[in-house]
Amino acid sequence: MSFSTKQKLLFGFSLILGLIIFVQLGKVIGWEEIGRAFAVFTGWQGLVIILFSFLIAVIGNWRWQEILKDSGINVSFFNLFKIYLGGYSMMYLMPILIWGGEAFRVYGLTKEKDISWKKTFASVIIERILEWTANILIIFLGLAFFLYNVYLPPKELTIIFGVSLTFFVSIISYFYIKAIGKKSIIRDIVKRFWKKEVSDDNGFISVENDVFKYFRWGNSFNKGVALSILRAIVMQARIWILIMFLGNTLGFFPSLSILGFSYLSSMIPIPTSLGSHEAIQYYAFTSLGLLGSTATVFTLILRAAEIIVSSVGMMFLLRTGFKLAESKIFNYDKSK
Repeated sequence: MSFSTKQKLLFGFSLILGLIIFVQLGKVIGWEEIGRAFAVFTGWQGLVIILFSFLIAVIGNWRWQEILKDSGINVSFFNLFKIYLGGYSMMYLMPILIWGGEAFRVYGLTKEKDISWKKTFASVIIERILEWTANILIIFLGLAFFLYNVYLPPKELTIIFGVSLTFFVSIISYFYIKAIGKKSIIRDIVKRFWKKEVSDDNGFISVENDVFKYFRWGNSFNKGVALSILRAIVMQARIWILIMFLGNTLGFFPSLSILGFSYLSSMIPIPTSLGSHEAIQYYAFTSLGLLGSTATVFTLILRAAEIIVSSVGMMFLLRTGFKLAESKIFNYDKSK
């Protein structure tokens, strides 16, 4: 079986699993209740949520641009934004393609600027690590408030989301331990699994050195952290405003728990977090004294806004794919 076939099967399985969870949850809540919850949401409010979603993507692209500037690479904001959205759409719509969005960003930027893949690859890894670090901190803050004021989640949710969180925390912790100690991760992995040594001129060692260099305390790292915090604040504002649009009021820390659960659901590799987001937010909303139907409407509206942003990115993604196919055909004709 080819790699692509396996990916298609995994994508189909994860999507079906998400649909099953979503449909079952809809039956538990009641589709009529969900419809009534939707009734309080208006068109202009939807536009506000969409604008917030694009603003979140803009800040993410700004962070990536600053990382590139630190390595001496200058790219116009709009050209970089097209590549960023293309990668974002892959990560959101096809999360089962591990590192697919990141690979597209590396490819798209190297073709756009004809620069070293090493610098581009390092910038994408740095941006992702900053993102994961901010997400994990939000999850822990949200969970801390939630567990202190509410109670422990059901056993099934604890196992599913606990495993996902533990996995990502372990990866991030491993990275920071190695980065602070200036000890190669690549050499460690290759030696442990393949019993080989990696030479200093290896391209991935160069990428790793650039990544470690960025995470030393200084202006570049501080700016990256500041933009990550700004992005999280905008996401928090979107959560709080959407809950208000749905006819509810929620304080800062309770809504931070909602944001943390949103991050947590995205760690499950199901397209658009279908089903997994509804399940965990149903538990969170009802535990905080809100209606389960409101939780479902909340996740559906957020998903619709994210899909709109991803659709714009998908246009750039397809355009790049067509350009690649065209260049392959052109080069093949020339070689005849």
